[in-house]
Amino acid sequence: QVQLAESGGGLVQAGDSLRLSCAASGRINIYDMAWFRQAPGQEREFVAAISWSGGITYYADSVKGRFTISRDNAKNTVNLQMNSLKPDDTAVYYCAAGRAAMSGLSVLRDMYDYWGQGTQVTVSS
Repeated sequence: QVQLAESGGGLVQAGDSLRLSCAASGRINIYDMAWFRQAPGQEREFVAAISWSGGITYYADSVKGRFTISRDNAKNTVNLQMNSLKPDDTAVYYCAAGRAAMSGLSVLRDMYDYWGQGTQVTVSS
């Protein structure tokens, strides 16, 4: 079991950058890790995922080329570097961990077993 805690959210202007961090209470080297986000009145949606080894990443089309997910298994942390932020990126961002599967990275919420409490990101126009 692992507990996750996100940090790094805040209020920024369109075009700015922000770096989110997710710290785990235990070892994460057996988990695929992901970031999801949820805007007010909307469902939680997939943002990015990274395989247990860090060798494979996958992004939602809406953030591809602007966001970068990375991990440091020695420090049990996962980061999300967000560049060229847009007002549409405004949401609560959640870190998630799921057992690595042979089928590869998943964009489905149900495939992730552990979740953080979320961190608010607000992008003003």
